[in-house]
Amino acid sequence: MLVRNALLALALPIFVAFPGHAASEEDLQRLVMTGICPDCDLSGADLQSSHLIGADLRGANLQGVNLSDSNLEGADLTGANLKGANLSNAFLTNAVFESATLDGANLSGSALYFTDVTNASLENIDIADAEVVGTPISIGGPYEDYEEDVMGK
Repeated sequence: MLVRNALLALALPIFVAFPGHAASEEDLQRLVMTGICPDCDLSGADLQSSHLIGADLRGANLQGVNLSDSNLEGADLTGANLKGANLSNAFLTNAVFESATLDGANLSGSALYFTDVTNASLENIDIADAEVVGTPISIGGPYEDYEEDVMGK
């Protein structure tokens, strides 16, 4: 119990979010304590520099969340809403963003090694200075258009 309270005391200042955020305090506490928070409402939360390795955030509302400088290695964000999220300088190796919405997200300076973005919406993302390895992100449209226009296939 003492350890749990100490963790909570350390973690709660992280979640002092910007005015008007809609993040659920209950969901924030569940994420901190368990790392398991599918379908949670964490929209607008300030989770900067969080360690969310292997976190289960499937279907979570993370719209406008600040996850800059966070470690989301192996996290499952399948179907999550990350519209306008700040993931700058985040470590996203082996993270799963399958069918997630990342429109307008800031991924600048992030490490995207073998990140699953299958069927993810990636419109107007910022990947300046990001390290993208083994992650099928194309600039300027779908790869199929590139094959047709440039390669003549």
